[in-house]
This record gives sequence, structure tokens and C-alpha cells, in this order.
Amino acid sequence: IENYVKNNKTVYGVTTGFGPLCKYVISPKKAEELQENLIKSHSSGIGDYLPQDIVRACMLIRCNTLAKGCSGVRLEIIENLIEMLNKGVHPLIPETGSVGASGDLNPLSHMALPLIGEGFVEYKGKIIKSEEAFKECGIEKINLSYKEGLSLINGTSVMTGIAALLVYDSENILKIAELGAAFGLEVLDGIIDAYDERLQNVKSHPGQIKTAQNIREMLKESRNVKDRNFILNVLENEKTEDDVSEVNTEIQNAYSLRCAPQILGPVSDIINYVKRVVETEMNSVTDNPIVFSEGKEILHGCNFHGQPVSMAMDFLSVGLAEIGVLSERRVARVLDKNLNNGLPAFLIKEDTGLKSGFMGMQYIASSCVAENAVLSSPVSIQSVSTNANNQDVVSMGTVAARKCKKVLENIERILGVELLVMCQAVDVKNIADRLGVGTKKAYDFIREQIPVLEEDRILSDDLNKIIGLIKNRSVLKAIQ
Repeated sequence: IENYVKNNKTVYGVTTGFGPLCKYVISPKKAEELQENLIKSHSSGIGDYLPQDIVRACMLIRCNTLAKGCSGVRLEIIENLIEMLNKGVHPLIPETGSVGASGDLNPLSHMALPLIGEGFVEYKGKIIKSEEAFKECGIEKINLSYKEGLSLINGTSVMTGIAALLVYDSENILKIAELGAAFGLEVLDGIIDAYDERLQNVKSHPGQIKTAQNIREMLKESRNVKDRNFILNVLENEKTEDDVSEVNTEIQNAYSLRCAPQILGPVSDIINYVKRVVETEMNSVTDNPIVFSEGKEILHGCNFHGQPVSMAMDFLSVGLAEIGVLSERRVARVLDKNLNNGLPAFLIKEDTGLKSGFMGMQYIASSCVAENAVLSSPVSIQSVSTNANNQDVVSMGTVAARKCKKVLENIERILGVELLVMCQAVDVKNIADRLGVGTKKAYDFIREQIPVLEEDRILSDDLNKIIGLIKNRSVLKAIQ
């Protein structure tokens, strides 16, 4: 970069203005002012601050991008970011403001502010000026040189940081969804044949095969689920000699019980696809312009564009939302006395009518499913031209990632409802000693934390507790 400037070559963002202002050539002696002005002017985010785990993720990903050696920054830029991470100095980054086109310009500007002694940070649980935090923990602020401000903010590190954490959480959520499916079979006399390995193999989708296997593993040693031979024997006893005879036993279950591999399996495949996209983006150079050939060549391009992440987040939102659709249908079936094979309405053990049981909790699942249906509408195609029509096709990648985060939070709530409902059904039927290996572990763990519902009580407390146990992976650890 310095050689280009010494040789009087014009380089975007180094000796020019930014975006549509690139027609203004800037003197090299204004290099530091140009870079600091960029960061300050683009620190215009609004809304709640991103949580600490996302801030740390985006800082780490930005370090990894700059470390590729194609962004034209000094090593001390990366070292300062790493030192901030190691010492727990976290920039305050407002969540709203990125269109995901020239990367996450707005939020990454807030990330970069402390490096130049500006802005506020969260440090040791308090919000203080960045210069105070730097002084206390011994970090030196930086005087930016050519291109360094642009290199810090021109990339997809915020949307990718959110996406990386969502992939990690989605893998956990899928396993909890499989647990919910297994519980549904336990409490509603499910027929296990639909999960037979041979059935899955002739469809061949890897996610379907894996999901069916996981559910079979959880149901090992279960004495609640039925197989085809048992059902056929019951049917033989119920049939009459008439040409047409109505029987009480159905030869196969409803879709919400029978089709979990075919519904959750594609979600598994989506998560794996999104994981590949996010891992690629995390390890990419998402900058512009990009320096090649040991600084001898600089190319202008669009690696900052967030379309891969944006589309992946939209795809993941759809997959996660479908988890909720399936879970809510099982909840509805277990709570409906017309569909739940003899269980009491809303799983009320006694005094039905005087008590309402899980009636109120069902609304939570229904509400979250409806909200997710709206949130699953794609953002990646909602381009809004901006930046004086320079950024005339934008990705909205960070919007897509933030939206997907909300979808996942709703799924945690729906699955929390389902686990509480299923454990209550186990208690009402008194079948805990007949549960499969995995479902029994989950039931025992949940009952250690949350008691059976005997009398109507405030269920928000129970729901918040089970959601916390899902989030921190305690439920998952219990069944592994």
C-alpha cells in the first residue's frame, strides 16, 4: 500500500473518498484523518447492543480475515483486537444499521472505535469509555495508516459471527427436536416401524437417515412404543366377519408422529449446508480492495458482499421454523382429549374444568409458530438501493442473521413447551419406568429440575427454566 502511495498511484479508500465519493482524490498526508473520519462517520448504529458472545465472534472473525494478509493492515491492528479479546474489552455495537452490502460497515465501525480511542466498551461488567478501559488494561490506541480504517469495517464479520453461533445452537436444537419426537411416540402409542432403517435407506437423504437413527437410539428398551406385529394382532381381534368393519386401532400414526425423519431430516441437511457456507465465509478475505502478490497488485472487487451468508440465514430460518411446526402439532395432539389416546384434556390429573392444566402454555407454542412464519420470509431478496445508488444491490445479510436468531429463540420456547407437556403426559400415564434409554434420561433430568403439575401454578417459571436448560445444553448432556 505504501509503495502505491509513494508512486502516486490512486487506490480506492487509500487516496480517494469512499463509495460514490471515490471521484475525490485525497492527499497522502490526509491518510490518517481519512481513515478515522470513515470510522467515526459510519459509527451511526442504533438499537440494543449486540450480546457479548456475538461481539467476540465478530472480533475474532475480523482478526482471522485480516490475518490472511490481503487487506493491507499492520500486524498491530490484529494484535490490538486480540488483546481486547484476551482482556475482555468488548466494544458496544448497536444491532441495527447494516445492509450487508459493503460488508457490515456500520457495526464494524463501532467495533473499531476503541482502537482509535473513541466510543464505549463493556469491561469487567461495566460500560466505560474505551480510552479508560485501554488505560486500565494496558492497551495502546492506534493511529491508523493507509486503508486500515476501511480494512477494519469493510467485511462480513458481524453477520458471519451471528451465523456461526446460530449454526452451533441449531445443532443442539435439532437434537432436542428429535427428543421431542421420541417422547411423542412414547406417550401416544407410537408405531416404531416408521423409523425402521430400511425405510430411511430407500429414500437416501442423509439427514433423514441420521434423524431416524437418533430417535431409534433414544427409544431403545422402550415398552411404550409398538411395532407392526403388535398392531396387526390387535387389529385381528378387533375385526369382524363383515365386509367392512370399523376398528379402534389405527394401522399407522398421524404425520406428526410418523414423519419426523422426513421433516427433521431436511433440517439436518440445511444445518450442514449452512455450516459449510459459514465456515467458508469465516476463513475468507471479505475486503475491498484486496492486495495481492506481496503488495505489488491491488484489485477492486466485491468480496465484502454478504449474499452467501444472507441466503444461508434465510434457509436456516425456514428449517428452524419447520421444527416448530412439527413440535407444536405434537403438543396440540397430546393436549387434545379427542386425539391423545385417553389422556385427560390439557393433562389435568383431576378436577378438570376447575383446573386448566397446560391450556395456557399451548398458546405460547401457537404464538411462536405464527411469529416464525412471518420471520421466515426471505430477507436476502429484499434489496434496497442505498449509498447514492453505488450500493444498488445489497444482501441484508445481518438483518437475515438477526431474524434467524429470533426464529431460533422461538424454537427454544416451543421445544420447552413440548418437553414440559411430554413429561406431564408420562406422569399422567404413569409410564416413566417403561421409557426408552434416551427419553428416560431426559425425563429424570427434567423432573429433578421441574416438578409434575398437580395444581395450577404460574407456568412461566417452569417454561423459563426449561428454556434455560435447553440453551445451556443441560438437556442434551443428560441424554448423551
